[in-house]
Amino acid sequence: MQTKMKQLGTLTLVGRLFAGTCLLSAPAKADTAAGETTFKAKCAGCHGADGKGKEAMKTTDFAAADVQKMSDADLSKIISEGKPPRMPAYKTLTPDQVKDLVGYIRSLKK
Repeated sequence: MQTKMKQLGTLTLVGRLFAGTCLLSAPAKADTAAGETTFKAKCAGCHGADGKGKEAMKTTDFAAADVQKMSDADLSKIISEGKPPRMPAYKTLTPDQVKDLVGYIRSLKK
């Protein structure tokens, strides 16, 4: 009986230790304002300040349903790795910057 109580106490202690760490916390939300800043610096030149794309360049409208239905992982991959032949890879962006950029693209939904 004493062994079970000791084990239970250890489990409670371990549970309390991990509860304060990121292991059990929710993922951080995207910072849409930071994403907008990155968008203006890296994307607006081709995709337009409003994200609607540029007809002359035949770039994507981020508000379009086909973009909005893409997963966050797919959008992140395109941002990080590019989409040849026209879209360059942005490998210098941090994971948080990419997440924020995806959050901003989501905010452009029609």
